[in-house]
Amino acid sequence: MNISYNWLKDYLSFDLQPEEVAAALTSIGLETGGVEEVQTIKGGLEGLFIGEVLTCEEHPNSDHLHITTVNVGGEEPLQIVCGAPNVAAGQKVVVAVNGTKLYKDDEVFTIKRSKIRGVESNGMICAEDEIGLGNDHAGIIVLPAEATVGMPAKAYYNIQSDYVLEVDITPNRVDGTSHFGVARDLAAYLKQNGKPGELKRPSVDAFKVEDASPAIEVIVEDTEACPRYSGVSIKGVTVKESPEWLQNRLNLIGLRPINNIVDVTNFVLHEMGQPLHAFDYNKIKGGKVIVKTMPAGTKFVTLDEAERTLTDRDLMICNTEEAMCIGGVFGGLDSGVTESTTDIFLESANFNPSWVRKTARRFGLNTDSSFRFERGLDANNTMYSLKRAALLIKEVAGGTITGEVQDIYPKVVEPYTVELSYQKVNSLIGKEIPTETVKNILDSLEIKIVSETPEGLTLHVPVYRIDVQRDVDVIEDILRIYGYNNVEFDDNVKSNLSYKTQTDRGYELQNLISEQLCGNGFHEIMNNSFTPFSHYEELTTYPASHCVMLENPLSIDLNAMRQTLLFGGLQSIEYNIKRKNVNIRFFEFGNCYNFNADNKKEGEILAAYSEDYRLGLWVCGNRVENNWAHPNEKSSVYELKAYIENILVRLGVNMKKVIFGNLTNDIYSTGVSITTASGRQLGTFGIVQKKLCKKFDIDTEVYFAELSWELLMKETRKHKVIFSEISKFPAVKRDLALLLDKNIPFAEIRKIANESERKLLKDVTLFDVYEGKNLPAGKKSYAVSFYLQDEEKTLNDKQIDAIMKKIQTNLEQKLGASLR
Repeated sequence: MNISYNWLKDYLSFDLQPEEVAAALTSIGLETGGVEEVQTIKGGLEGLFIGEVLTCEEHPNSDHLHITTVNVGGEEPLQIVCGAPNVAAGQKVVVAVNGTKLYKDDEVFTIKRSKIRGVESNGMICAEDEIGLGNDHAGIIVLPAEATVGMPAKAYYNIQSDYVLEVDITPNRVDGTSHFGVARDLAAYLKQNGKPGELKRPSVDAFKVEDASPAIEVIVEDTEACPRYSGVSIKGVTVKESPEWLQNRLNLIGLRPINNIVDVTNFVLHEMGQPLHAFDYNKIKGGKVIVKTMPAGTKFVTLDEAERTLTDRDLMICNTEEAMCIGGVFGGLDSGVTESTTDIFLESANFNPSWVRKTARRFGLNTDSSFRFERGLDANNTMYSLKRAALLIKEVAGGTITGEVQDIYPKVVEPYTVELSYQKVNSLIGKEIPTETVKNILDSLEIKIVSETPEGLTLHVPVYRIDVQRDVDVIEDILRIYGYNNVEFDDNVKSNLSYKTQTDRGYELQNLISEQLCGNGFHEIMNNSFTPFSHYEELTTYPASHCVMLENPLSIDLNAMRQTLLFGGLQSIEYNIKRKNVNIRFFEFGNCYNFNADNKKEGEILAAYSEDYRLGLWVCGNRVENNWAHPNEKSSVYELKAYIENILVRLGVNMKKVIFGNLTNDIYSTGVSITTASGRQLGTFGIVQKKLCKKFDIDTEVYFAELSWELLMKETRKHKVIFSEISKFPAVKRDLALLLDKNIPFAEIRKIANESERKLLKDVTLFDVYEGKNLPAGKKSYAVSFYLQDEEKTLNDKQIDAIMKKIQTNLEQKLGASLR
């Protein structure tokens, strides 16, 4: 937010320099990002002078250019080629000499010596719009005869310099979104630091109703959405260009003047922080302003000429026939002030922050008014701001205040009552602050002390401090005015015992796995939790009915919360493939969300909702490509399985209790579930269905895995890392060639083997699979290696044979296996 240094001085007398003001504001929580010297006109008319046209002749090579000689007070007149139709000898004009920089919007144009149609030109005779004095480009500026030749244009036009402070307003400090609000905070700083500074608010005592005849009547139908609505009618105004002082104020903070009525509303907005709106009185049909909602689907055209479709949660300012304005957000096209307006109705209202915020987001509108209303404004400030604006309008546009002032305020907002303990103040700040200092700071912040005891104070916090409603908020305010730098570090080191929580452990392991995956060539991605609902419309694994829908989506493409990480990764893959990056390994940690209507419980709003933190892996393209030592090799689902097993091992999952089972659903064309012996599903992986890939223009196979990080943390919660020396006793390997039914996966063999021998069997691996010739129909052959080892002694043949016999018997009985 831009704050004018000179404008601040209208409300607070102080002797700080602009840089000192910036430092003071930053120290009390209104961080000031920079201080810039500015002029009422960009560039300050530097390099422009008042000149006199001595001669004016037609250009020999043009039918519209003129060759002039112009005296600008130098030793010699300047020859300038000019294309303006109204240039003539004897005129007093504004001249930009060579080297002058002219500004138009964000563009900068430097005047240089040049040749125009073969004739040298040194400088430029200027029109209004070329130097920022107006919008007229019909011809050059012609000044009165008494203008002094050689006088700098900035002196002739009384161009003033000011300093603009760029104050970064945090969401809780809506009280600082105005010049008076900043001045009020600065006054507290000055008082605490013993510097002179008297705060004064412009008087509105001159406000009075001059004509008692009936005017506009206000009806508020929804007092929740509009806690207070104030308004007054002013008749007989003249809509015209604002006076110079008002235009300068707005120009300095980056606002474009429009007309005197609109400019006053903008001025008061940035002066007092209260948004206002002026309606054309004669366009208020039925002579009534009605604050209400319109039926859902109602069309409304806003000031930007866009037609918008209203919902029944958009608060509208209406007349007896139609809507005129979106309350607190944006005006309507047909109800605003124009040059033909003679009577106005001036609105100063207080709207519910939630209503304004949701409406503004729904329509993608962000205005100075909505910015303030969204953060919560002081309902007790509407009448003062209304009177202040009405008096200014009378000053710059004339008119008569007509009819009774309208003020609908059914429930008066009272100051916030806060109990403050001196002990808590000192405990939180870390320093014992004298009670008199505390009370002086509270007084400077306009926080009223209602009662006092030796232990603390009972306070009334002004309504404009929306962010100060608890004792800790008051303590924060005391500290920022007292000064953070005034709290010294103690010589003593104070500490307390702490311990790692499961959350800490989860973060540590997440970083560990992230590093492992990056070492394996993966790149981490982070996708939006919002996703199109259309992704789930035809799925059964993640049904559309289980989507958590957004009430106010940012767009139709971001209208639901994701149920799976899959689609975000596919979108990232599509983006990379289209940019010739086809060999991809991605991973992502993120929450997934689910709604299950069957879990609804009366009185428990969130019972039907759940979220799960997951790890997603994506692999596609080639595993090896363009390598002199290795032929090209495509990635496969088995490569993905290896990555998953490495993750499980690194986390400490007991792989003997992990079961890889077949999975068929509409996500994977070939899928595998990862479960524990107790039936807990840790995740899934497989080859993504081609029809899902086609939705993202992916024509290559994508291998995807999704693991439940929360379940993995539960599974490994009791895992302890135990270090032991390498066994001195050798391991023994035995191989079996097993004939089984085609539909039996290797995971079943490993499971039965581990159940058969839990202590000495260290590993089971598959080294060959054969199907086809010389095998019975429906059969396949597995060649499996079994590794046996005793940590304390060397195994003998009798022990080995007994174990292998037990494993073989169990495989025959449970799987129908036979030796080949």
